[in-house]
Amino acid sequence: MENIEQQVTLGKVGAVYGIKGWLRIHSFTDDPEAILDYFPWSLKLGNKIQAVEITDWRKHKGLIVKIAGYDDRDQAQALVGSEVQVNSETLADLPDGEFYWRDLIGMNVVTTNGYDLGVVSDIMETGANDVLVVKANHNDGFGKKERLIPYLFEQVIESVCLKTKKINVDWDPGF
Repeated sequence: MENIEQQVTLGKVGAVYGIKGWLRIHSFTDDPEAILDYFPWSLKLGNKIQAVEITDWRKHKGLIVKIAGYDDRDQAQALVGSEVQVNSETLADLPDGEFYWRDLIGMNVVTTNGYDLGVVSDIMETGANDVLVVKANHNDGFGKKERLIPYLFEQVIESVCLKTKKINVDWDPGF
């Protein structure tokens, strides 16, 4: 079994499709079909993780897959809600200056003037640009609990350092 810390969630199993055990997949990859570039898959539901083999797939109002050994609707229903996970080593290396969201979560965010804004707790995709959700420190001088900071390089984001887990931003702490 893979080390859980090395697993990355790339999608989620949606509803059962049809009577032969097909499942809808909600992909978290930019191109929904790109989830099929990463194998092998493990499905995680609660504390249970199981390796699965995809035997077929189709586009049908999204993406549907057939998993080996799940040949009817009732069997497949047991997988609904599972997270689709792969080993992080299967992910492609990114060019300099690009990061996976999972790498940014947990990073400390500091202004160019040295003010500690807090820690990235989530990232939202808005269409125009991604937005960092930053959970403010308990003793935040501006009384903020959370900040939404646009992830715009050279406009707001000055630098990202994976080694120090720090993001430097040009951002007003009062905003």
